[in-house]
Amino acid sequence: MRFLADMVSQVRNEEEQIREGGGPKAIENQHSKGRLTARERISLLVDPGTFFEIGSFAAYGMYEEWGGAPAAGVITGLGRIHTRLVMIIANDATVKAGAFFPMTSKKVIRAQNIAIDNRVPTMYLVDSAGVFLPLQEDVFPDTDDFGRVFRNNAVMSAMGIPQIAAIMGMCVAGGGYLPVMCDHVLMTDGSGLFLAGPALVQAAIGQRVSAEELGGAAMHSAISGTVDFREPNDEACLARIRAIVEKWGYRRQSPWDRKKPEDPALAAEEIYGIYDSSPGRPYDMKEIVARIVDGSRFDEYKPEYGKTVLCGYARIGGFAVGIVANQKLHAHAIDHEGHKRIEFGGVIYTESAEKAARFIMDCNQNLIPLVFFHDVNGFMVGRDAEWSGIIKAGAKMVNAVSNSVVPKITVIVGGSFGAGHYAMCGKAYDPRFLFAWPTARYAVMSGDSAAGTLLEIKVKQLERSGKKLSEDEKKELYESVKRTYDEQTDPRYGAARLWIDKIIDPIETRDAITIALEAASLNPDVPEFKVGVLQT
Repeated sequence: MRFLADMVSQVRNEEEQIREGGGPKAIENQHSKGRLTARERISLLVDPGTFFEIGSFAAYGMYEEWGGAPAAGVITGLGRIHTRLVMIIANDATVKAGAFFPMTSKKVIRAQNIAIDNRVPTMYLVDSAGVFLPLQEDVFPDTDDFGRVFRNNAVMSAMGIPQIAAIMGMCVAGGGYLPVMCDHVLMTDGSGLFLAGPALVQAAIGQRVSAEELGGAAMHSAISGTVDFREPNDEACLARIRAIVEKWGYRRQSPWDRKKPEDPALAAEEIYGIYDSSPGRPYDMKEIVARIVDGSRFDEYKPEYGKTVLCGYARIGGFAVGIVANQKLHAHAIDHEGHKRIEFGGVIYTESAEKAARFIMDCNQNLIPLVFFHDVNGFMVGRDAEWSGIIKAGAKMVNAVSNSVVPKITVIVGGSFGAGHYAMCGKAYDPRFLFAWPTARYAVMSGDSAAGTLLEIKVKQLERSGKKLSEDEKKELYESVKRTYDEQTDPRYGAARLWIDKIIDPIETRDAITIALEAASLNPDVPEFKVGVLQT
């Protein structure tokens, strides 16, 4: 219990440090220009207490040779404006003047993709110096780089997703297209919007012009007509956005069923005492689920079959959901020949995969969103598993997940390794949101397994060349590989690369899933469910 609480505390402390952005001096510099910081702007824009930040660990531990880029220099998340759910993307000018690092582009694109998948109206608070030039080759050209942001602006507009951009500082070069491709453009006095700044204009065509004359708010408001609303300061600009949003109409809602929410009958804080990452002390995933779902009620599907994967129906935040979760308790089972066996918790067996595949298809048939809870070591291996058709069963599960049309939300509780990660709706399988507890571990295999495998390969290579490692050398090599793997399986490593949207406190799991479902409910479109060819 203490171990989990300490991990949560560590993550929270690191998040607080990330929220300082570029630090006190950079914040003071922003204020000296008469401008608010990105976080101050967000707090004025959204209804109090409604901002749900996404991607705060983006670029964590990266770009240290350039002084780092806390939160990748941009703040993203869901919030409410006059109770309406919106996506917010705000450049943090205290971090390298809001310049775009490679992960900055990827984070903005991830926020846009969430908005696209869920039809969430999007607000851009623009205050950026443009591309971070020393790393331009990793920012500029590809499908998940800077240009994709403007492509997404156009696609979102065509889809009818409202977008508002507020220029509250510099907006230069290619970045100038972002606000102009939105439905509404606001601009504060003292800000600048131009394809080339005064220095570049003089160098390129020899013309001397001031920043205000070239691309100030007064010019764009009165002469170019680019700006819809010219505002004297940040506070007035944010108030204007709220006034615009407050007058929007409502579109058709989604078909996901929702009743009045009911708190779990069991306390969420008890999760700290239930979860255990030790292989020697397996825990009951049903006890975790009972502290997340409404009324602690869970209608388990096929409870006596394929026991290492839990499937069942419940409500979370009032929304009907289908839950697919790895059971960590070991289970007694009987095979088709009547032989008894023990099934290891956290391992997907043939029967578990077939049950899960069928359940996922049932949820799609009946328009029930899916929630996946990961603590999976992978699929069972060995002769008995292969003879039982484990590959066919796993393929069915992967097929059902891949072609699922209802919203999918993934929570990584503990381990999420190998093909088990894929079958349980990992990042590559388009979950609308992917959350992780601080205890999450995310890789092809665990650090222990990887170190053991790589050590064996290295020893055999050396033996073939006539060399032999001493026991101390073997131990040193093992520990070196394990350290590297453990670092890369840490959820902060995954969150830094946007494989994880948010690292959450376990007791906040219910709230995070509810917000995700509320976002998903803004998209009324459900494609026809087809799975294609299934191996039988």
